[in-house]
Amino acid sequence: MDFKLRISYFTPTIITYLLLITTPPLLALNITDLLLPYPDLSAFSALISSTSSAVAADLSHRSSITFLAVPNSYLNSPSSLDFTRRLSPSSLADLLRYHVLLQYLSWADLRKIPSSGILVTTLFQTTGRASSNFGSVNISRNPATNAIAIHSPAPYSSSNATVLTLIKTLPYNITILSINSLLVPYGFDLMASETRPPLGLNITKALIDGHNFNVAASMLAASGVVEEFEADEGGAGITLFVPTDLAFADLPNNVKLQSLPADKKAVVLKFHVLHSYYPLGSLESIVNPVQPTLATEDMGAGRFTLNISRVNGSVAIDTGLVQASVTQTVFDQNPLAIFGVSKVLLPREIFGKDPAVTTKPGNQQIGNARPPGVSPSPANSPGLGGPSSHLTSPPGFRQDMRSNADGLQLQWRSYVVAAALCCIGLLYVLV
Repeated sequence: MDFKLRISYFTPTIITYLLLITTPPLLALNITDLLLPYPDLSAFSALISSTSSAVAADLSHRSSITFLAVPNSYLNSPSSLDFTRRLSPSSLADLLRYHVLLQYLSWADLRKIPSSGILVTTLFQTTGRASSNFGSVNISRNPATNAIAIHSPAPYSSSNATVLTLIKTLPYNITILSINSLLVPYGFDLMASETRPPLGLNITKALIDGHNFNVAASMLAASGVVEEFEADEGGAGITLFVPTDLAFADLPNNVKLQSLPADKKAVVLKFHVLHSYYPLGSLESIVNPVQPTLATEDMGAGRFTLNISRVNGSVAIDTGLVQASVTQTVFDQNPLAIFGVSKVLLPREIFGKDPAVTTKPGNQQIGNARPPGVSPSPANSPGLGGPSSHLTSPPGFRQDMRSNADGLQLQWRSYVVAAALCCIGLLYVLV
């Protein structure tokens, strides 16, 4: 009887403990490995690999997604091949991010979608480069045929696709569906169009001509990243924030920028670049202040971001360590904007472990920047036919991203607790 009592009181506790500590971890997604067993998706998998692992890296940190893949027979059409070949690697990465839905949709979930459709956020929307909510997709179901259609929420978008079949599903983690066409975000094809002549600007020369950016020009030329910046002009364009020579001279003694390894120095330089063309008017009318940089694309979503806002009539930029402001427009012609800034933008991911980063005594300029020396041209001014700001994101999308992962963990915990309770109840019945 004593032996039975020991089982009754201690065994359920031990079983419960073992179940809780052996909770299965969230799966790290390797999308190219998941597509490997499907030869008909090899061309789409090759596109992912061609983006220098940018998309694959984004996906490795996520769960609860639906991935839309285009089979070879559709992707190798002349129009699709021509379109993808005209995109820069970074623009191609954004196109592929548009095929990643930040919501797990099982085949049963698709069958329950109403004919009016549902709006689902994509990975592209999280970059901040989508205009309005056009980084999302609308998914609808035809009740007569059960066909699932996916298209842009833009009212006159010509980009749409139909779901062909379910390729693979890992419950609550990822669903892979095949679709019959590439999905192109609204306005994205215009950004990549060959009708816009290449600018072909030598960024280093433009900085030297500005007479106050010799240090930045020298660093860019020595690092080799300037060629990458100039290549990105052909896609969505770029916006550079370039510190003045005085800003470099004003760096505190504990910031050894020139002593950084080459790879970290390149990250710092990319931290000064937004992967879209933003004229001054767009920067002044920001809705979503937290903006990813080129360094974000290399180092992972949510890192190396800039907080951009309007303060006292000027565009202010906050890195979390440094507050700078736009002091002048060096160059502004679509697809390239170059702005002088009052401080070197130091990312907290690299310099955050150092002592407090402050300016040298006698050079207090933070928060007191003068207005930009060059006003935007009328064509680029807000409300006068220039490009509208597309620095917005749908409300709450960051919370949705976090809730997906948290929800999956909660489901696992619920299953474990339920199993533990069943074991406890069964043991009490047996003894």
